[in-house]
Amino acid sequence: MRDIELVLVTIGGLVLFLGVWSNFLRRRTFVPEPFVALLVGVALGPSVLGWLDPAEWADPQLILKEAARLTLAVALMAITLRIPPRYLRRHARELVVMIAVVMPLMWLASGLVVFAVLGLPIWVALLVGAALTPTDPIVTTSLMIGGFAEERLPSRIRDLLSFEAGANDGLAYPLLVLPMLFLSLPTGEAVSAWFAHTWLWEIGGALVIGAALGYAAGRTLTWSERHDLIERHSFLAYSLALTLLTLGVAEGAGTEGVLAVFTAGLAFSPTVGGEERAKEEGVQEAISQFFYLPVFTLLGMALPWQAWAALGPGALALILGILLLRRLPAVLLATGTLRLRGLHGLHDRAYVGWFGPIGISTILYALIAVERTGIEEVWIIGSLLVFVSTAVHGVSANPLTRLYGRYEGTDDQHAA
Repeated sequence: MRDIELVLVTIGGLVLFLGVWSNFLRRRTFVPEPFVALLVGVALGPSVLGWLDPAEWADPQLILKEAARLTLAVALMAITLRIPPRYLRRHARELVVMIAVVMPLMWLASGLVVFAVLGLPIWVALLVGAALTPTDPIVTTSLMIGGFAEERLPSRIRDLLSFEAGANDGLAYPLLVLPMLFLSLPTGEAVSAWFAHTWLWEIGGALVIGAALGYAAGRTLTWSERHDLIERHSFLAYSLALTLLTLGVAEGAGTEGVLAVFTAGLAFSPTVGGEERAKEEGVQEAISQFFYLPVFTLLGMALPWQAWAALGPGALALILGILLLRRLPAVLLATGTLRLRGLHGLHDRAYVGWFGPIGISTILYALIAVERTGIEEVWIIGSLLVFVSTAVHGVSANPLTRLYGRYEGTDDQHAA
């Protein structure tokens, strides 16, 4: 069997298997779907069976980087389609705190843990910390959608985690660029380039491009439907087309493409009633199955096991430090001090503080950093934490969500 045929069999079989058993896996086991895909990739890759090796196709890091970028873009569009129309207005304070306060604290905490444990130069450690900062929308969404989570978690928790994971994928990008600039330019030039190019063009340009394309696509669709110009259409296909268009235009213009797609979705969804249409066609579930499972399988084939082993005993201390200190203290501190009305008590804050998984967004950031700086430690550490976080956050999702449901009383209601 040729590689392409084996890839088709693997992806098709995996999607079918997990689609049939998804409810059982979420309700009866502690095994998350992304981790299953990751293990399948490990088994088929050069580390175990050796049936598939991305290095024989092309540069494996380049393949993985572009696959991660596309998968993230598609996932972010799906997230924006399920966010209620008035969510941004009603929960602006929580969102600002999570992005403007918690996210920088996560960056600093991650960088300092890497610096303290591995002894890397401070700007290299902060570069690694930036790659670890964004919470992954793919893993988060896989834990937040479906009947199990919806029965036990209030929408305020699910929507906050989903929106934050979507927004910080693009808005964490300046935190990645800042250490790269300080590693390559004098201080004054680095600061100037960070504000002038990174913030004004790459971030600001992405916001403008995304908003313009998303609004235009929404108005075009509603106009076409109102004038009976469209005979049949799939909302899933239309949203995917908008994703690809926005990603291509934004990246071609030298702006942050992932952020542009997220912004496009925010502008597009309320214009066309995206929440209702997405639910009707099952857009979130379809996109999740067909895009995140293949990329996690590909990641499993490319994991640098020997480089992880070379980290020595410090790897365990690094894992524990990142899992415990990267996010939970920042969320507890910020949300406790600023009294957010959308989080009701310590149990809400602790749940949000724990579920900030590290995933494909970290892979994308790490590979961008390696491409621009040649610092392989970013990929080695980033991939290690993705592997661990996918397992730990996925395995803990079921019991902690059940515990949360019992605290809120929702488990008792569904048991009855």
